[in-house]
Amino acid sequence: MTHLDWWVVIVYLTGMILLAVYIARGQRDRRDYYLAGNRSGPVSIALSTMATQCSTNSILGAPAFVAFSVGGGLLWLQYELAVPLAMIVIMALILPTLRQLRLVSVYAYLEQRFGLTTRIVMSLVFQLVRAFATGVTVYGIGLVLAVCLETDFLTAVLLLAAVTIIYDAIGGLRAVIVSDVIQLIVLSGAILLAIWVAVDALGGVRAVVSTVPAERLTSLDFNHTGWGDGHDYAFWPMLIGGLFLYVSYYGCDQSQTQRLLASRTVADGNRALLLNGLLRFPLVLSYCLLGVCLAAYATADPGFVERLPLRDTGGGEQAPNYNLAVPQFVFEQFPPGLVGLVMVGLFAAAMSSLDSVLNALSATTMEDLVRRFRSKPLPERREFLLAKLLTVAWGLLTVGMAFLVETIADSVLVAINMIGSLINGPLLAVFLLGLLTRRTREFGVLCGLAAGFAVNIWLWLFHPDISWLWWNVTGFVVTSATALILASAGARPRQPAPTFDRSGLQRAWWPAYLGLVAWAMVILAVGAGFTILAAN
Repeated sequence: MTHLDWWVVIVYLTGMILLAVYIARGQRDRRDYYLAGNRSGPVSIALSTMATQCSTNSILGAPAFVAFSVGGGLLWLQYELAVPLAMIVIMALILPTLRQLRLVSVYAYLEQRFGLTTRIVMSLVFQLVRAFATGVTVYGIGLVLAVCLETDFLTAVLLLAAVTIIYDAIGGLRAVIVSDVIQLIVLSGAILLAIWVAVDALGGVRAVVSTVPAERLTSLDFNHTGWGDGHDYAFWPMLIGGLFLYVSYYGCDQSQTQRLLASRTVADGNRALLLNGLLRFPLVLSYCLLGVCLAAYATADPGFVERLPLRDTGGGEQAPNYNLAVPQFVFEQFPPGLVGLVMVGLFAAAMSSLDSVLNALSATTMEDLVRRFRSKPLPERREFLLAKLLTVAWGLLTVGMAFLVETIADSVLVAINMIGSLINGPLLAVFLLGLLTRRTREFGVLCGLAAGFAVNIWLWLFHPDISWLWWNVTGFVVTSATALILASAGARPRQPAPTFDRSGLQRAWWPAYLGLVAWAMVILAVGAGFTILAAN
């Protein structure tokens, strides 16, 4: 990077910190810090959620998957079919109940429904799994920084951590939401710019289509099931497994649900989910098309893969690090100044995912552990300071996690989804058992949670030919079945416990649900179009 590129990056990072300082002036207590005073509108919540989803894992991992991963290509678009359908489930079944309770931690609901043990266990599971998954995010952007700075990985990660932790600790959720909107705009611009440069370098759209290997354009695979045939990315595991994954992630994971809890009303939360279900696909399609361009570029220039930095695959062996294909292409093709703009986009992707997760980890620690077990509440000012210190502490811990993830997968996007899929199904089952049943009790739910997680670990270790996407379903089914079988064991559920709120099924929301189904059909049609193009 040139001095001009660095000035672009420095100005951006400084602006984000100053923005956080400005927004922090209005904070008064922990609810302001964690829920932005319940003043966030549906558009800002939806865009913030999209920015978090479009993390460095996506910007680096999705193009790597599309262009280079074995069995990859535009098959990743099948995953997006599940998003609009997942939004319907959350809007109808989950969000109305949770939002009406005015929670800070979503796991507080589980104490009201089942008991304290369930709340603590689920909160701790979230904290451990999400901290490790966040380490994957730190790892991804750390690789890019190491290449840009021509420094070691440790220095690069520490630089990223310092900027993000300072920014997040100061600003709270309101700064997270506002900055995410800005970062999404910057990020989208960087992706479109990279696509335009790639198409121009290859001689136009026709040249890209004629150069890219046909299998990379195939986006629908109905020939495999992913159940014992070794094909992770077939249509059915990506649709069904993806549906369970997204319902769990958007509806039961504190890092996502916290923004819905920060909405002004239940209706605003549902509108945010509706917008996310409609707007996410164009964004995902853009960075998948960047992967198509990279596949064509690597085909036209076989030396491109050889110029990629190497990564350690274990056993002393090394392989090209495909996660660095995007920055490598930028360095080779972009003039000074524009390189800095793309690097800003990568920073934006990292910050938009890290800030919300660190805030959520701090919130669950404060609500589910500190405040829950203190016999006497802390003074408001001390509690507010502790919230910020917890954010810093979680930031430092996730930095340590970044050094444990390098050999998980050749794409950070795959790694992050594999980690979540181990627990997504059991997590979703516990919430839906609470919302939709009255017979299930804490003992059965906890036994089911342990059984669902154990089965997924067993599948990972002994049945690698079963797609990890199915783990979201197997975990859900085993957890639910175990809890229902043991429904009569243990103490009775706390009553009156909040269960299913039917407001999500009101007639006013059905046009939105039908619109999301229609949008899923559009996504399927786009996938069919790419598959036909590949065949011809």
